[in-house]
Amino acid sequence: MESILAYVETFFSQSGAHDLDHILRVTRLCEEIGRAEGADMRVLIPAALFHDIARPIEDETGIPHQEEGARIAEAYLRQAGYDAERIPAIVHAIRTHRYSTGAEPETLEAKILSDADKLDAMGAVGIARTFLQAGEHGGGIGDAASHIHEKLLNLRGLMYTDGAGEIAEQRHALLQRFVESLEDETALTIELFHSGS
Repeated sequence: MESILAYVETFFSQSGAHDLDHILRVTRLCEEIGRAEGADMRVLIPAALFHDIARPIEDETGIPHQEEGARIAEAYLRQAGYDAERIPAIVHAIRTHRYSTGAEPETLEAKILSDADKLDAMGAVGIARTFLQAGEHGGGIGDAASHIHEKLLNLRGLMYTDGAGEIAEQRHALLQRFVESLEDETALTIELFHSGS
């Protein structure tokens, strides 16, 4: 796995909401959930390491990162002599990990990767990533708050595995507390602005 990680690292030259740290967190979640669920780790861990490899080039190429990432992973693993029987399952997991595509993960490993990717969008890290992503696109607090309402608060009920569901409950509770505090603080600012005008 070290050689796969070293290869994946070459695609990430800067930090961001979908950077190498995100990949490492998702991989760690996959390890935790995968062990509990009895997953094939020789499918799950490579899929986790490769799942966002094409994110940095998605805007340039116009190719959805899950499709290009699956292609890159398959080419690399075949060239490296990885277990040929496991490569299709790795490719499937990468292709179906993305929340917004509607592609259904059909294997346990694909479901765990999808869950782990969604979990990294929740909780404290998910909040931090949301504001980072808003800034990357020139947005502000309002844009990040909208993303939390439109996507993150809906993720709890979309987990495939029991292990991910338990983690999601905790992270969802933190998200809700944060949203309540943010709304209280921004409402106070708006009240002060209007009372002063």
